[in-house]
Amino acid sequence: MSKPTLIVIAGPTASGKTATAIEVAKSLNTVIINADSRQFYKEMSIGTAVPTPKELQEVKHYFVQHISILDNYDVAAYEKDVMILLRKLFMKHDQVVLTGGSGLFIDAVCKGIDAMPDIDKAVRQKVEQLYRDGGLTALQQEVQRLDPEYWAIVDWKNPRRLQRALEVCYQTGKTFTSFRTSTSAKRDFDIVKYALLWDKQQLYNRINLRVEQMLSQGLVEEARRLYPYRRRNALNTVGYKELFEYFDGNINLMEAIEQIKLNTRHYAKRQMTWLRRDQEYNWINPSMGERITFPMVKPSAERQS
Repeated sequence: MSKPTLIVIAGPTASGKTATAIEVAKSLNTVIINADSRQFYKEMSIGTAVPTPKELQEVKHYFVQHISILDNYDVAAYEKDVMILLRKLFMKHDQVVLTGGSGLFIDAVCKGIDAMPDIDKAVRQKVEQLYRDGGLTALQQEVQRLDPEYWAIVDWKNPRRLQRALEVCYQTGKTFTSFRTSTSAKRDFDIVKYALLWDKQQLYNRINLRVEQMLSQGLVEEARRLYPYRRRNALNTVGYKELFEYFDGNINLMEAIEQIKLNTRHYAKRQMTWLRRDQEYNWINPSMGERITFPMVKPSAERQS
């Protein structure tokens, strides 16, 4: 019997992944696993563009708003949870769709998690001291110097990501990237990858429109409710952190909105850089009318468990 297939649908933010994944899942009579780490949290809805109630009714989704911002949850836990779920789903479905914009989480499912070195207390303290003395700028400059390849794709406004990379660099004398890309776990299912490719200006227009839609849906009010938890890592996210700066009185609302649009464009650029490094992706251009088709798989009746 042929192996089941995991169909990956990736792409930058605002590229239409959710709608595409739903279309594909419906055509194949299957389900969707979310790989957008920002959509894991039940308290965050508008700013993370979670699927609408209607979309969630059309196709069964997993890992959408399943945890709290107060929970500790990382990519290793996600990989473990998804692999357990896939074993169950593949007893029922020939194909399962995995979609999202978090490349690290997609790679964890497809390739496995790299075994990172243990970090000495002294090394961790060294990195913490660097952050205390020089702030985010010091971390950014050091990562850019020691691991330019990781700098090209990392969220350079996320201090924890930068600190982790520096800890590995200092501990081993090697780049964080060299550990990230060293492992490729064997999977007992086939993997077919697609990524949505838009013209840059078209994508930027879609991003700006999405931000305006979020604002009209109540993004400012949602961020205000979450403001007391702003130090939680889950809220170190574009769309929220800019509004937190507005609430602090550091910028006005119009400046916050423009920063959200700008930072979202930067985020999309990093997502594209990450995806382009993986030669397994088949690129689909929705603006040219291209659609995902599957000559290698076909809709089928549910598997007999």
